[in-house]
Amino acid sequence: MIMDSLKCCERYFCINEDLRTALEYLRRTDFSKVQDGNYEIRGKDIYAVVGRYSSKPRGKSLWESHRKFTDVHYVASGIEKIGSAPAERLTIAEEYNEEKDIVTLKGDGDFLMLKEGTFAVFHPGECHMPGIALDSPREVVKVVVKVRVP
Repeated sequence: MIMDSLKCCERYFCINEDLRTALEYLRRTDFSKVQDGNYEIRGKDIYAVVGRYSSKPRGKSLWESHRKFTDVHYVASGIEKIGSAPAERLTIAEEYNEEKDIVTLKGDGDFLMLKEGTFAVFHPGECHMPGIALDSPREVVKVVVKVRVP
């Protein structure tokens, strides 16, 4: 997992060109002018999911992990907690769904604040729980860029 301010995203460009493409898209886009929905950045291999929602209590969420895509979670507006946990500390709640590229899990992990202007990167197999309220639900504008792994 990587977590940082979008202002410092250049330090991660060396990881691979696809992650660089995702971070550059986040950096150059004004999401206050973008409607909710899916946006192709490079076809189906790199795309963004823009959404507005209220963060939710921890007890109403499950952990998730992916196999085909890296997730880049970016808070354009608002604040939320995002969890990270090693898979070996979790148990499967619902088996892997290949069409949706997701396995859901339950158990305990650690949480960090994802503030406006910050991003977190979760590579395949890295379990995460996004959209969690700090103390009470808050409005969030969130972008998740999905980056297909080779």
